[in-house]
Amino acid sequence: MDSALVAAVRRFNRTVTQRVGALDDEYMAQGRPLGQARLLWEIGPAGAEVAALRARLGLDSGYLSRLLRTLENDGLVTVGPADQAGGDARVRAARLTGAGRAEWTQLDKRSDDLAASILEPLSEHRRERLVTAMAEVERLLIGSMVVIEPCPPGDPRARACLRAYARDVARRFDDGFDPALSNPVHDDELVPPAGALLLATLNAEPIGCGAVKLHRDEPAEIKRVWVADTVRGLGVGRRLLGELERYAAERGATAVRLDTNRNLTEAIALYRATGYREIEAYNTERYAHHWFEKHLVP
Repeated sequence: MDSALVAAVRRFNRTVTQRVGALDDEYMAQGRPLGQARLLWEIGPAGAEVAALRARLGLDSGYLSRLLRTLENDGLVTVGPADQAGGDARVRAARLTGAGRAEWTQLDKRSDDLAASILEPLSEHRRERLVTAMAEVERLLIGSMVVIEPCPPGDPRARACLRAYARDVARRFDDGFDPALSNPVHDDELVPPAGALLLATLNAEPIGCGAVKLHRDEPAEIKRVWVADTVRGLGVGRRLLGELERYAAERGATAVRLDTNRNLTEAIALYRATGYREIEAYNTERYAHHWFEKHLVP
């Protein structure tokens, strides 16, 4: 990693934490540090499940418990079963009390005031530049928070992604998509040493997937690459493709192949931009119009 890039990120972090008051003992004069204020905000008037808060904020379970206990002791939050009508008592939820809602409202107003104070000294042109730059930084930071790792194909999150893939391509293909008519991809082909399924998650929620099948004397085959609409444009598809290639190369594959439908124009553009070349059909996939291959660096 380029040390100049690392230094620039650290400098940016220092500037932002100072400007937004993250270093203050009492964030926005609320009488509590930033961590407690942010958790109160995330719970919000509608309440939130504790597991969802942990995933959304990326907090250690013990630290989250301590923050919740502090807010409870201050009379701002209650923690209890998510379904108070008799559901699974193991699922816990945090809810604001009357005092908590009042502080949340004050926090909301002061957050608006802080944002306005950042924009106010700038000219109209510079405000637009700052907000545009912030939006780009936010998108790139969200992209950097995506985690890609192997996942058993039978995992409920993997199943959800594969169902979403089928719905997505059915909507886009000229003749729809029936998995029963497509070349099969069996679960046992997506577990080592036969292959793998990679799952992309953001705040522990599945937002993409891709699979690779390894063949002893033939190129590996990439299948079922899908990215949720909510994260399109963040480079998740490119990262998934690169991780699938790396997985295959590390296990001895010298090339990868894939097939795709003519209506998946963004995917075709990605394949061509990342070094794939179009080849003759190597299978009888009903829904394929293009076949690609890429040689891998061992």
